[in-house]
Amino acid sequence: MIDRSHFERVRDRVYSILFLFPAALGRLGLLDRDRGEEAFDLALPVMVTGTVRTILRTADFFMVSLALPAAAVAGLEFAFQYFFVGFGLALALSSGTISVVSRLKGAGDHDRANFAIKQSVWLSVLISVPLIAVAQVYAAPLIDLLTNDPAAIEQGAIYLRIVTYALLFRFLSMIAARALQGSGDTRTPMYVNLLTVPTNIALNAVLIFGLGPFPELGIAGAAWGTAISETLSGLIFLYLLLADGHGVRLRLGGKQWDTGLASELVRVAAPLAGSRLVGTFGRFPFLFVLATLGTPVVAAFAIGRRVIMLAMMPAWGYSTASSTLVGQALGAGDEQAAARYGWDTTTIALVTQLLIAAVMAAFARQIAVVFTADTVALTTGFIRVFALTVAAFSVARSMRGALRGAGDTTWPLYGKVAGLAARLGIVALALPVGTTFTLVGLSVAPGLGLGITAVYAAILVDFYIQAGVNVARFRTGKWKAIAARSGAGQAPSDD
Repeated sequence: MIDRSHFERVRDRVYSILFLFPAALGRLGLLDRDRGEEAFDLALPVMVTGTVRTILRTADFFMVSLALPAAAVAGLEFAFQYFFVGFGLALALSSGTISVVSRLKGAGDHDRANFAIKQSVWLSVLISVPLIAVAQVYAAPLIDLLTNDPAAIEQGAIYLRIVTYALLFRFLSMIAARALQGSGDTRTPMYVNLLTVPTNIALNAVLIFGLGPFPELGIAGAAWGTAISETLSGLIFLYLLLADGHGVRLRLGGKQWDTGLASELVRVAAPLAGSRLVGTFGRFPFLFVLATLGTPVVAAFAIGRRVIMLAMMPAWGYSTASSTLVGQALGAGDEQAAARYGWDTTTIALVTQLLIAAVMAAFARQIAVVFTADTVALTTGFIRVFALTVAAFSVARSMRGALRGAGDTTWPLYGKVAGLAARLGIVALALPVGTTFTLVGLSVAPGLGLGITAVYAAILVDFYIQAGVNVARFRTGKWKAIAARSGAGQAPSDD
């Protein structure tokens, strides 16, 4: 018989050890201990969730790289860029959800917080269904825009068609998770992902390699494993929202639409959607340049990026914690507490991620060897360059979370655009001398033949510009006025 109390004691012991980290930072005077522990408590489950999902994406690339040639890895990376269009819109909409729900919960308006979830669900249907249709019809032509490698086009199109079947369920999962997190419950989404992500990895393994009675599907197996698991995740989250006892609830009956609330969701989500789309579409010309340097460069970039995401992943946890804490403080009418939560959460995020990045940079070559025997040097280089971006990524994400909690999402978009412009301008220098493009009748030849050096520089500059813009915006304090003007989640008057 399972001794439940034993597991609870072990869990409590693990938590007490982990919480020595924010306590130590408090003793060093880097942050307020209570606020640091509160942020860490909210961030930890999201970090676990993000880490297991990153392990999933890394496992995808690892298994595909074992089973298939480099063209399949490159095709997987190209397909991901289009899937990220839908993912980015889902992330933006769910970010609007956490912003609005956290402010309404902070103000004690629980019914309106629940209704915000219903608005998010309807918006997710309107966005995801057309994207699914486009992917089914135009998968191959879309991949063809990024590469002239026939094998990469074929593999990428197969993956894209299949994985987008589950896009609506991905939207539902993210909205539900952010709604729960906005109410202060970051553990339930973690538990769901601890169930569905290992299921995804197992399905991918048996379907990619054809283990046991299952057919060997190659890259299609990776897509089907992901689509099935995303559908399972969406159904579980939908059940949790319909059930009671989780802080928020989706009610299917009654009123279906509130233009004012939907407008606030869109107002918060639109710049975030713009930021995600800028980043996603900006990767297309970036990947085009990498492709001109060779398919092995694309494969090395893809693997290096996935590996270092393990160091970057805590930023999602702290960003979520910052959104929740800043939003709830503003909903309760305490602007000073909101500002302190923003700064302290950013501090603990930065220290956490620098420690992880240092280890990954030190063992970059050993990590690269696990994934590939063909592009070890290239992959090692990308891992180390991405490790140098971790500090900027941490600050940019945590500050963006704080601004998002206040409903101020425009300036992170500006930072994204500025960073992308710098990235593309610098990476163009990697092209061979004499490479010419014609845009609106104007021919330009940006290439200086700098090769991989320009690629590395472009990545670094992009991330640090984004961090600088977000920090500068938060320092102005103008996000407080934006939160006040929105009217969502304002503390009730004493009059």
